[in-house]
Amino acid sequence: MSRSPLLLGAASLDLFAVLLGGAVALTPIFANEILHTGPRGLGMLRAAPAAGSVVMSLFMARFPFRRHAGVRLFICVAIFGAVTVVFGYSTSLALSLGALFVAGAADSISVVIRGSLLQLATPPEMRGRVSAVNALFIGASNELGEFESGLTAQWWGAVRATVLGGMGALAVAGLWSMAFPSLRRADELTAEALRSKMQQAD
Repeated sequence: MSRSPLLLGAASLDLFAVLLGGAVALTPIFANEILHTGPRGLGMLRAAPAAGSVVMSLFMARFPFRRHAGVRLFICVAIFGAVTVVFGYSTSLALSLGALFVAGAADSISVVIRGSLLQLATPPEMRGRVSAVNALFIGASNELGEFESGLTAQWWGAVRATVLGGMGALAVAGLWSMAFPSLRRADELTAEALRSKMQQAD
């Protein structure tokens, strides 16, 4: 994977974006201290990202996208970071639910693109090892992201930690788009097109 910027960029993008933008772990604090919604509001906040993901998954199943996979990937990561900032500043339950819904929808697109890139661009004999590394990255990003969110919330407060995390995810999207141009230029989600991009990058 280290020899392929496209694969390394796709796998590491999720690791760092979710590590910094994991606002869901702080929803109990927002529900209790900022939005004052109680257990019912907390349940709605926790369900909003999953609802966005389900809706977007159904939309993509009906209207699959064919081109500009790399650009779409970075746009979705940037949207994820931006709505995390919105959620951090929000004092309205409706706005917070909307932000988390959009975050879940954007993350769903990102997951589909990254998963497709890693499977289609990897040679068959390497697919198992690359999938294992990617699974490690995904698991680490979720667990470490919750740890990072809790730690920074203790230092700076939930609002500031969430806003800075969202800005960090935005920064990751910008930095990765410059550091991994082959990922940004990925177009069609087909094995032939992606491996051609990898050969050009080499």
